[in-house]
Amino acid sequence: MTKIIFPKSLKKGDKIAVISPAGAVEASQLEKGIKMIKSKGYEPILGEHLYTKFSNGYNYAGTEKERLKDLNWALNDNEISSVWASRGGYGCQHLIQELSLKNFAKNPKWYIGYSDNTVIQSYLLKKGFASIHGQTIKTSSFGVTEESYELIFDILKGKTPQYTIASHQLNKKGSIKGELVGGNLALIYALLGTIYSFDFKDKILFIEDIGENFYALDRMIMSLELAGVFTKISGLIIGGMTNMGDEKDNKQYEESFDEFAYKLISDRISKYQFPVVFGFPNGHIKDNRPLIIGSQVKVKIEDKVKIEF
Repeated sequence: MTKIIFPKSLKKGDKIAVISPAGAVEASQLEKGIKMIKSKGYEPILGEHLYTKFSNGYNYAGTEKERLKDLNWALNDNEISSVWASRGGYGCQHLIQELSLKNFAKNPKWYIGYSDNTVIQSYLLKKGFASIHGQTIKTSSFGVTEESYELIFDILKGKTPQYTIASHQLNKKGSIKGELVGGNLALIYALLGTIYSFDFKDKILFIEDIGENFYALDRMIMSLELAGVFTKISGLIIGGMTNMGDEKDNKQYEESFDEFAYKLISDRISKYQFPVVFGFPNGHIKDNRPLIIGSQVKVKIEDKVKIEF
């Protein structure tokens, strides 16, 4: 088993790089998050192409070359202590073939993000480095919970999270311990069969998603089954499933944990015996509590669910 490396804790005055590896952002969308970094005693360092825009079938934060330049700078500059993605969107897959960890490997740092950033976090874990699956900077302007960010800053200071949540009727009870992998389901699905895909053997898999038609969600879950993922993992945690299906027809469209999406997943995995947690507060939702990808976690699923890192 590969030993996963955890970055060192940050101290006051350390520099946090803010970059846009995927979709374009406006400066106004990041103001609150950047002020928050400053208020915690850290120095935000903005990537050269943080606010660059490049339209090519999608509004990217710069060309592939420009986004890659910022990402490689942030990961490898020895003066940077952590890297925080401004947002997700689409575009991280463009970068991983030319990612460099030359200096990063000597001075690992926390990479923070979710959504499309799952690609980069999968890459880092393949190289043996843990990362934080949590809020991006942009979402600070969307009315997300303060705890979503406070818990990230706790991790940066060296404090690991412990969660106790209500049980869900679809849960499968049990106790498991293992390495946590995963993130956004669409990106886990997109990496299947590539050298950048997560290693699922004996792992606890986390999935979340947003804005998918129900048939597309089913297709992704089926692909995981056909790839043998569900015969390899030791447990499954399902987070936010929101804005699913057709807004006109789905009364739960704005809900964080769509019941039909959950039932669809539950039906697909019913023949497997691993423990399952539904309703974990992480994903494209306002209460997005951070998870540490690559960490060993203990999960106890009874009348309540306890997750310890």
